Amino acid sequence: MRQSGILMHITSLPGPYGIGAMGKNAYQFVDFLQSAGQSCWQILPLNPTGYGDSPYQSFSSWAGNPYLIDLDILVKEGLLKREELESISWETTPNRVDFGLQYTRRYPILRTAHERFVPGEEYEVFCQENAYWLNNYALFMAIKDSLGGAPWLTWPEGLKTCRPEALEEQRQKLGRDLDFYRFLQYQFFRQWKALRGYANGKGIRIIGDIPIYVPLDSADVWANPHLFQLDKRLCPTSVAGCPPDSFTADGQLWGNPLYDWPVHEKTGYRWWIQRLSAAAAMYDVVRIDHFRGLESYWAVPAQDKTAQNGTWRPGPGMSFVHAVRKALPGLDFIAEDLGYITPEVRKLQQDSGYPGMKVLEFAFDSREESDYLPHLYPVDSVCYTGTHDNPPLGQWLEDAAPEDVACAKAYLGLNQEEGYIWGIIRGAMSSVSRLCVVQLQDYLELGKAGRMNQPGTLSPANWTWRAEKNQLTPALAEKIRSITKRYGRLPKK
Repeated sequence: MRQSGILMHITSLPGPYGIGAMGKNAYQFVDFLQSAGQSCWQILPLNPTGYGDSPYQSFSSWAGNPYLIDLDILVKEGLLKREELESISWETTPNRVDFGLQYTRRYPILRTAHERFVPGEEYEVFCQENAYWLNNYALFMAIKDSLGGAPWLTWPEGLKTCRPEALEEQRQKLGRDLDFYRFLQYQFFRQWKALRGYANGKGIRIIGDIPIYVPLDSADVWANPHLFQLDKRLCPTSVAGCPPDSFTADGQLWGNPLYDWPVHEKTGYRWWIQRLSAAAAMYDVVRIDHFRGLESYWAVPAQDKTAQNGTWRPGPGMSFVHAVRKALPGLDFIAEDLGYITPEVRKLQQDSGYPGMKVLEFAFDSREESDYLPHLYPVDSVCYTGTHDNPPLGQWLEDAAPEDVACAKAYLGLNQEEGYIWGIIRGAMSSVSRLCVVQLQDYLELGKAGRMNQPGTLSPANWTWRAEKNQLTPALAEKIRSITKRYGRLPKK
């Protein structure tokens, strides 16, 4: 069945408290998706943001982002007072997230809500069912707070190496702080469950996103150092990145610790199965970020300042896929198979049965024929106009080489009457790909100001874009619905 969806992260929703959240505006966006004839809502990782405010750099692979907890819902539940929210200045620019402001103003008000919270049976059940990750995460965050946010590699030796007696001392000392972090996760997941249930009830599937790597300064690595390529001092021996290419002469140095895949294989990939099981409980479809790293990954010496001197090392391949398929037979995946793709990577993607990604912005290289031209797409693929790492179509049309834009015009028959951006969207919608996903920024015909992320940079603009409420109009929904219907992608009744 042909389907289509819209890519927009929850933080990009409009709302009164400086960042998109899981409240009224999220439910209204689901209604917008339904009226626009869409079947899917694709979001970015929902984990707490860490270094650089990136949702792909989180303190936990399991935890939810407290910034997404809707404060109005807490008011309705009696945990906050309306006047408390109204007394706080929440934003500097309506269409941008100020993450620094969120950090300094949201956590104090959430602590106020926690002080008024009376735990009940539902809360106790949540803590018990999620204890396998929640207890480590709560302790990690409480210790980090007590040490001024210092990374765990700099903690006192007993805490750094997770000595039981040292951790027990902290549990006794920081008990109330541990309860606070458990409370945040309880509130996050009950709000998310309600929102996802509403979306599913409207016929909207949620496409989630799983980063392949985790940051060094995370509860994941701190509590499970044996699963990563670390030395005796618990420092990485090699780190993640990607090799030099025509876009980046030095390659990209991501810096994440690398998995010790043989250790994972010996455990039956237990840590990964738990992680993906949690994702299965949150999403209807899971996009695996940097899927090519499962075939082979670029390992950079930890001390290097660029990714130039890395080497390819074998990943777990089909051994991993078989284990996941056996444990989670009903979960649908999308393989993010972009980047440096070899025949071996393509074979793994095809053997896995996971649909790969086709990005239309990559198609129009005037120097050579691209694999991303729509007439080359397999049916079992997902076509994107662009992803969160790409410029919106308005910016691409301005910044791309004139000969590349000319190639797009000729191939897609772009014209000013239709509008070049809508012509490119037409090209995606008319492709044979079973699923077509369009960034909301492209439907809004935005340029550079709408870009979500510039890979390889720590730009203050990254991850901050937000839609404004008056942009999500019935007229836009009808226009999206019309093109969706034209190309046979409306949901079947």
